[in-house]
Amino acid sequence: MVAALANLTLNDELFNRVVPQDQNFDNEYTGAFHFRVWKANRWIDVCVDDRLPTRNGELLYMKSRSGNEFWSALLEKAYAKIHGSYEALSGGSACEAMEDFTGGITEQYDVRQAPHNLYMIMLKAYERNALMSCSITPGERLEERLSNGLVAGHAYSITSVKLVFIERLKGKMPLIRIRNPWGEHEWRGAWADGSKEWSLVDEEERERVGLKFDADGEFWMSMKDFERNFHYLELCNLGPDALTEEMLTDSSTKKWEVAVYEGSWVAGATAGGCRNYLETHWVNPQYFITLMDPDEDDDDEKCTMIVALMQKNRRAMRTLGGGLFLTIGFAIYRVSDPENVDKPLSLNFFKMTPSAARSHTFINSREVTTRFKLSVGTYCIVPSTFEPNQTGDFLLRVFTEKKNTLTEHDSKPAISAPEPEVAAPEEDPDSEKARHLQALFAKIAGDDLEVNCYELQKILTVVFQKDFPNRDEAGPFSELQGNKFSLDVCRSMISLMDSNHSGKLGLEDFRALWIMIRTWRNTFKLYDTDEDGALDTMELRQALHSAGYTINNHILSFLVLRYGHDGFINFDDFIGCAVKLRCMIEIFREKDVRRMGSAVFTIDDWLQRTMYC
Repeated sequence: MVAALANLTLNDELFNRVVPQDQNFDNEYTGAFHFRVWKANRWIDVCVDDRLPTRNGELLYMKSRSGNEFWSALLEKAYAKIHGSYEALSGGSACEAMEDFTGGITEQYDVRQAPHNLYMIMLKAYERNALMSCSITPGERLEERLSNGLVAGHAYSITSVKLVFIERLKGKMPLIRIRNPWGEHEWRGAWADGSKEWSLVDEEERERVGLKFDADGEFWMSMKDFERNFHYLELCNLGPDALTEEMLTDSSTKKWEVAVYEGSWVAGATAGGCRNYLETHWVNPQYFITLMDPDEDDDDEKCTMIVALMQKNRRAMRTLGGGLFLTIGFAIYRVSDPENVDKPLSLNFFKMTPSAARSHTFINSREVTTRFKLSVGTYCIVPSTFEPNQTGDFLLRVFTEKKNTLTEHDSKPAISAPEPEVAAPEEDPDSEKARHLQALFAKIAGDDLEVNCYELQKILTVVFQKDFPNRDEAGPFSELQGNKFSLDVCRSMISLMDSNHSGKLGLEDFRALWIMIRTWRNTFKLYDTDEDGALDTMELRQALHSAGYTINNHILSFLVLRYGHDGFINFDDFIGCAVKLRCMIEIFREKDVRRMGSAVFTIDDWLQRTMYC
């Protein structure tokens, strides 16, 4: 966190956003302070009191050397508050803190294994106002001063990246300006303060790069020396919201194009695991991105794309006894014909299509970030946990140099005709089965020839008794499975067919309902391959699609939460799910007369329709 704050102090705009300047110790002082911290795509105002933890009269955590400067300790307290405790901050990194104080995307590089174009990455990042820091792996001593003036174990800030023109060489030297946040101990090698190399640079060029020689802990060095001496580089790419209004309106300002989506992995629904689990990998959330133009200065006609996948709210979960981080990553697939593919991409697509790129690793950290160079075209990003059936929320962010379009690749809810293999045919009214059903209806309905939910339950219990198997104790619903439809499901069936809101069904409405129920029963049997009376919830979306329902991942997740049990859904709940879905869609379509995908309800109308449903 120290290195992140040191970087933050270099940018007044960023610092003042995190540490608002509207607070002091004047007559209106109340003992409260507020700070602004970025948390999972939102800026949060955090208020804390002025009580700081101490031991033996000394601040226990972050402190200033001056002894009368407390903003850093108070900010640390606010940071601990949004994460649940000071303990939750342990194990955090400078990258996390830099993101939380800027809203940017952080990349990490091992300089010893860095890409050949690392300097160009740094130069472009600097041109886009990125915050950068670097460090040297410490030896036995945590902070060891080296013979070249550098200190191992310190986190240095990178304050400038410049190509410096040298007249005598008729070329440019890649240089980096570095600052020691502790304000002492500087580099003693080439391009250090007052070194002979600066005599090669004329006065005008010195002014352009902002050269000054002070014993302030800030110094220049060549890229070659940087690669020889530093081990790690962290750079935080800032989005447009971190730029000033003046910078945003200036056409010469270089800035990232940013796209963001929030999503969830829900066990049994949208948590399919990585590509190793190919049969379920396709159920993960899918996002299409179209890269339209290559980078300006890229000879290979490629597009830079930085993808960051962050899992949300996991540190706070640790204070509640939960695990810290899931193991996460993502895969990227090229889509050659985006207008003519399934929504979402089906299992068959992933069987036939290898990944075009992927995160550099699957890792149990808060965020995994990888930079890519890709050709112009459309790609599908599939974020996932490493193993299936792990629940969590995530934030997907994509930075590109040129404009991009990022959309969630999923279908819109709809009702259509069921697939032929499950569709129940209409019964011939003169058939023996139809006459038997009509007689049963008349017997239970009584003189009014209408049935309420209790009477409907009796009829369906007789007709569908064989579809409620006796479960052995090892079955997933052995304690929950009855031998009839629940009253709640029967009430929803009445609501679905009851156009005059009488709370009852006549014979014709019952016949229409009868066809629907048989279709849903056929669907259930088709997907209940082991005939144990339960579907795997991972198959629920496909089963509903066969029955004529098109749903998306958001709806699927709620259906699994509502009707699933330990990864399965029984016959009664499957029918209840199908009934409720049809009922809700019909209510919406009744108001969406122009079929625009939107409807307006008064609160009274909404409550009447949904409570009855």
